[in-house]
Amino acid sequence: MRIKRRVLEQLPLLQERQALAYGTALLLSALAWWIRWELDYAFPPGFPYLTFFPAVIITSFLFGRGPGTLSAVICGFLAWYFFIPPIYSFDFTGRTLVALSFYAGVVAVDIGLIHAMQRANQRSSRLAAEQQRLAQRTELLFSELQHRVSNNIQMVGAMLSLQQRQVIDPTARLVLADASTKLQLIGRIQRQLYSTAGEQVPLDVFLRDLMADLSAADSKPGIVHQIHAEPGILLAPDAAIPLALIMAEGIANAMEHGFANQEVGVIVVSLARQGEAIELCVLDDGAGLPPNFDLSQSESLGLKVLRSLARQMGAQISIGKRFPAGTVLRLILRDNIQKGQRGIDAT
Repeated sequence: MRIKRRVLEQLPLLQERQALAYGTALLLSALAWWIRWELDYAFPPGFPYLTFFPAVIITSFLFGRGPGTLSAVICGFLAWYFFIPPIYSFDFTGRTLVALSFYAGVVAVDIGLIHAMQRANQRSSRLAAEQQRLAQRTELLFSELQHRVSNNIQMVGAMLSLQQRQVIDPTARLVLADASTKLQLIGRIQRQLYSTAGEQVPLDVFLRDLMADLSAADSKPGIVHQIHAEPGILLAPDAAIPLALIMAEGIANAMEHGFANQEVGVIVVSLARQGEAIELCVLDDGAGLPPNFDLSQSESLGLKVLRSLARQMGAQISIGKRFPAGTVLRLILRDNIQKGQRGIDAT
């Protein structure tokens, strides 16, 4: 189909070599006359134009209106002289007028329709080329915008990191360091959320790339990072970014607390549909939770951020013990998220 379309887009042929196009029109007219002459015995009387109509149509289709008109005129005279009684003359009678008028009307309609079709096809080709050019420009601008937004966010994070070095208060330094880390993480998420074509990346690819970044930044090579994500799940950006931040925060908490005194362990991230909900889990086999841990009562800045992000998404979040050892963070996005204004596109 694509090859056929490319051929049609090139019609009419030989537009820059009109002499060759008109010469080919004469050749096709002569060929039509020869076939009609050789098969005259096989044709019933009264059909002088049987081979000339195809010659005119083919010439018009391949080479355009001008060569088609020339072929129509030449074929008309050949049919008149050789095949319309009295033959071998240009005798003009009432019957001859009817025959020639019929021929002229048919070839005029054929040439006109073919010309109109080719004009429409040329306009369609120009529009397609313009749309492709605009699509490429839009893709380039979108990619540049994504990089600029990401770079600006990460630059703010870097400035906070520089400011942190000048702060003496340890609590303030900790807050600035955490804010700087999260801003730079948001910058990486923003960069990875869309493909170069401007299409949103499925969550399995998006989270896998993000985990690769987090794993590469890990200072403990003995900690293995794994991800098991169901393919094809899409989230609206205002839900995908918080989900990625929650995953990153869960991994950061596992590294900071679960593996504080361990050099070897496993962190597993899973993402899957559960009925009409989406479930994200971050599991580790580290030291586990402290006694009497309560997520809703925790004053930790990181856990406050987790609760805030979950409320923003309208999701349920929990952190509990994992058997036989470790911690599991679970986030569940319910059906109203899938169908609401932050809806999950699960198609």
